Formats: sequence, C-alpha cells, structure tokens
Amino acid sequence: MTTKYSIIGLGKLGASMAAAIASRGYDVIGVDVSQNIVKLLNEGHAPVQETNLEETISLNKDRIWATLSHHEAILNSDVSFVVVPTPSDNLGAFSLQYAAWAFKEIGRALAEKNKYHNIVLTSTVLPGATRYGLLPILEQESGKKCGKDFGLCYSPEFIALGSVINDFLHPDFTLIGEFDECSGGQLENYYKQIMLKNPPCMRMSIENAELTKISLNTFVTMKITFANMLTEICRHIPGGNIDVVTNALGYDSRIGHKYLKGGLGYGGPCFPRDNVALGFIAKALGCEAGLAEKTDRMNRAIPVSIIKWLEDFMHKGTTVAILGLSYKPFSHVIEESQGIYIAKGLFNAGVRVIAYDPLATKAAKKELANYALVFDSLSDCLKDAEVILICTPDLEFKNIDESYFQNETVTVIDFWRLLDKKFANKPKINYIPFGHSIDDKSNSILMQKLWGNIYKIIQKK
Repeated sequence: MTTKYSIIGLGKLGASMAAAIASRGYDVIGVDVSQNIVKLLNEGHAPVQETNLEETISLNKDRIWATLSHHEAILNSDVSFVVVPTPSDNLGAFSLQYAAWAFKEIGRALAEKNKYHNIVLTSTVLPGATRYGLLPILEQESGKKCGKDFGLCYSPEFIALGSVINDFLHPDFTLIGEFDECSGGQLENYYKQIMLKNPPCMRMSIENAELTKISLNTFVTMKITFANMLTEICRHIPGGNIDVVTNALGYDSRIGHKYLKGGLGYGGPCFPRDNVALGFIAKALGCEAGLAEKTDRMNRAIPVSIIKWLEDFMHKGTTVAILGLSYKPFSHVIEESQGIYIAKGLFNAGVRVIAYDPLATKAAKKELANYALVFDSLSDCLKDAEVILICTPDLEFKNIDESYFQNETVTVIDFWRLLDKKFANKPKINYIPFGHSIDDKSNSILMQKLWGNIYKIIQKK
C-alpha cells in the first residue's frame, strides 16, 4: 500500500515539503488554520513565496489537497509531519504554544483512529520539549500510548529559505530522534522513498536529535563569525586580503570552504535565535554556552561598527545607496537583515538613504518607510548615489558598471568583493573591497610600532 502523508502547517517549509513529497508520486494532505492558504493550495497555487514552489504544486496538484481539519488529515494519512512555528519567547527559548495546540488536535483525531500512525515533529525545539512537553498532550487527548498505538519522532529538516524544495530532496543527511525502534525505522523507510541519492540517516534518541539540530546551526554561525573576525584583522594588516586567507583555510579538510566567507553578519529567521536558544537551554541545565552567546553578540555588533566606520566616507546629507535588503541573496525575507540595520543606523546618523533589493522590495518598503526610499530598479537607485554599499552578494549586483552612475565620482563599498576586478583602479570610482587593506601605509606603521624594536632588544642582550 502506498504511503499517504499529511503536513500540519503550510508555511514556507510545510508547503514546500508537501510539494516535494507530491513530486515523488505520493498523496499529501496539508493542514493549516488559514482558510486562504487552504484555498490557494486546493486551487493548485503556492500559499507562500518560495523558489519553484508554484511550479511544483501546479505540476502535482492532483496529489495535493488541503484542509482546515486535523481530524480529516490524520484519518486519511499514515504519517504526519508537524511544521508549525516555534517562535522565540522573551527568555530566548522556543515557544511550544503552536506545537501544543497542533498536538492537541492530532491527539483528538488519534482517539478515533484504529491504525498505527506516526507523528513527526519537524519544527525546531530544544532538548526535552518533544518527550516531556508535547508527548503527554498526545497521550492525554488520544487516550492511547506512544509506542503501542502510535509512533513519535523528532526529525528537523536542514534547509535554507530560497532553496527549500531542493534542500529537502537532497539533504546531506536525515536526522531522526525516535521514541522507539518502530517509529524511527518506519520514518527512515519513508525518507528512503522520498529523498534523492539515498542520504545517510542518523537515528538517535529524541533529546540527542533536538540538541543536534540546534548545535548544527550554532556551529555554522560560529564559522561565519570567525570569518568575519578575520575580515576585520585583514583590514588592518599591510596587503590584508580576507579571501586569500579563507580560501587557504578552507582547503584544510577539518575546516572546509562552506560558510567561510568574510563579509557582513548572518541574519534570517533561524540563525540569530538559535545561538540565544542554545544559551538558554545550557543555563537551564546548569551548563555554559559562552561560545554561542559570544557569537551572537559579535554578530549583532557588526552593523554598529560598520556605521561608525562609514563616518569617514560621508557626512550629513550624503546620499547612500544600500544594495541588498534581504538577509541573504535569492530571498524575500528581511528578518534580522544587516542591510536593514545599516539603513536605519545611517538614517539616524543624518544620511539620506536610498535602497534596492531584487526580491525583498515589498517587505523592505514597509519596514523602511520612515528611513529610506526603496526603489523598484537597480538603475534608478544608483543614479543619484554618492556612496554605494553592496550588502548582499546578489548576482544582479555583479552587472553594475560605470554607466549606472551619474555623479562624477562615487564611493563603492563592497562587503562581498563582487566587483573587485571590475572597479579596481578606476579613476572616478573610489572602490573599497571590505576585508582588504585600503591603507597599507598606516597599517605598515602600526606593524613597525608593534615589531620594529625586536632587533634592538636582541642587540642589547
């Protein structure tokens, strides 16, 4: 018998999971509290913005349908993925409010189901939350016992917004925190049917899987922040070049090149909160997570230090164009965007801020309504710019050339070195590749002060 899947929560991850599973030839039932989301999905349209989601749903609409009823979904599927929001609370932990409500509805539906059903929590939670916070709700509402009457797993996905469908179908590995051998083994078999290229499956206890998920994200942010720390050092040594340094480091198999790119800090809906959450759970358990806490502090300090540094390149009334307002390229999301933080900081410093982003225009216009003029095209944004900040490594920005500028001279500060070869040594462009030494003379003087007396000291001895 062909497995039937249900997805509880049809946001960016949930809707993309539904589309991806349907694309593999399986029937999928989606559940959401939003009538509009259910309506859109049933009409064969994407309920949220995500790369290739509209096309994938359209091609597989005969295998996808949506409902407002958890009861209907549970009774008509074999396994349910719960993909509801777990927002940060005021302590830095992940709230279980939405997950608890979903588990209550699932439990009530399980009370009327005679067949074994596997429930898989995909939303990010902290260690202990699944077993001690949510499982009791299922058992109480269903009147049944986990392991005997139904299964339970914690299995988060490792995806990035903008590539959710591809990431879901092509993971580096799958992670399963299992209540017992039966539930974990069943889910592993489901993944073998869905995932392409048969990725390795890591099965473990629920608590170990919860810690693995939050640890992976905090490790990645630590790597990003390490590269950004080196970026600052490179700016202050003669001939300093962050890309030369990180490229060499990345060839060490213990380090690797991924995420080792100096520039601005990380943002988005996941990375910034995960370090805070790891710090919370560590303290709650009587442990320390100083590295995660320091990573978060260093990342949040980057826009502040950038704005201070930019004082040398502008004055009150200078027109500054910020290119890149989403938290990363190829995304509509502006949450925790460093470009947004810099735009607001520059406005508060008395600068005239104009801005552009290839995808995040709508959200940015709303967020920056009182701070900046957000243009709909790159060329319009750059016409009057005196200083240009390239805040995301978007491919569109690589096409910028001198024809975009109307001012006789412009300063281009490129945080990702996209235009290093194109703009280097252009007489009318003051091009500043962030992470490179731009004042070798001053940096050499500093080095001379630091090390220049060594020979004199040796002679005295």
